[in-house]
Amino acid sequence: MFSKFSQLALFSIAAWLVNMDATAQINANKSPDQTPATADCPTALTMKAAQLYGSWTVAFLKPPGGLPANATMQLEQHAEFSDSLAGMVNRDLGAANGSATTASHAAKAFLAGDLEDGVLLLDESSDNLSITGTWNGEIVKDSCGKVFRGTWRDTSRSAPDNAPDVPFTLTRLP
Repeated sequence: MFSKFSQLALFSIAAWLVNMDATAQINANKSPDQTPATADCPTALTMKAAQLYGSWTVAFLKPPGGLPANATMQLEQHAEFSDSLAGMVNRDLGAANGSATTASHAAKAFLAGDLEDGVLLLDESSDNLSITGTWNGEIVKDSCGKVFRGTWRDTSRSAPDNAPDVPFTLTRLP
């Protein structure tokens, strides 16, 4: 016969095995978007604006004339809205092809916006008065919040009425 200690040990082991089996079944049924976030790897739904503070590189695919294919971006906490973002985008306008668009864009432009459910929305202003560009990007799955892809739109006074969306990739600098 089993002693009380042996019975308790067997019961504990059986309960642990049942729990492990249930956990394995739950994890097997999860879609990738339901994977729990960790401090090192947030998901689109758990990422907060504060996790974007810092330096980024921007690569544009087919930028309009007068704007370069690469830029840098600095993001920080918005001065008035603590859950929002502010910052600067820096472009080397001398590295750009053509000059038509440059008239309405400064080498350094102000940014303000939000991060909502993994979607980054930023307004850009070259003169700190009017919106000269808009950014709409989404966190890249499995990038742990270090890469966003989306489109930038030229909304400056020199932009053509049918200005195309310009694809971009935003990558966190180490």
